Amino acid sequence: MIPFAILLQAVPVPAVPAIPSLPAQPPATMVVEPVGMAIAGFDANMDGSTSAAELASGVRRSFDAIDTAHAGSIGYIGFADWAERWLGDRNALPSPFEIDTDGDNRITLAELQAQFARVVARLDRNKDGAVSRAELLTIRASVPRDRPPEKPKRKGK
Repeated sequence: MIPFAILLQAVPVPAVPAIPSLPAQPPATMVVEPVGMAIAGFDANMDGSTSAAELASGVRRSFDAIDTAHAGSIGYIGFADWAERWLGDRNALPSPFEIDTDGDNRITLAELQAQFARVVARLDRNKDGAVSRAELLTIRASVPRDRPPEKPKRKGK
């Protein structure tokens, strides 16, 4: 009698056909807009959601931290200081041109709060008046850097 292990060695193994290489799916990236980071930072009770009251209070505190002269408005350089502190970069969006709705080259607390209200209205997917951390996240697919972007296909070819 031939031992089973020897029999397994004697049986030829068929070749496995190569699987064609498929293009890799681009990795997903979770992104938070700079203004979203500020909104998350205004969550005073740390429940993971920023209410309208927390937003108003947070915007006021952030504005007052830059308007040290208590002039009631800040210029575009003051806004750049505000953006660096609260959005992470002097050039982060929203820009002062979006916020300065009356075009006087000054930004008031009311203009800043109105801009934040517009942002919250856009981000508040469930329309409950508060913005959760999940609502602040955007998932974006990105093209890997080692692969050039695909060229659009022409019709008729």
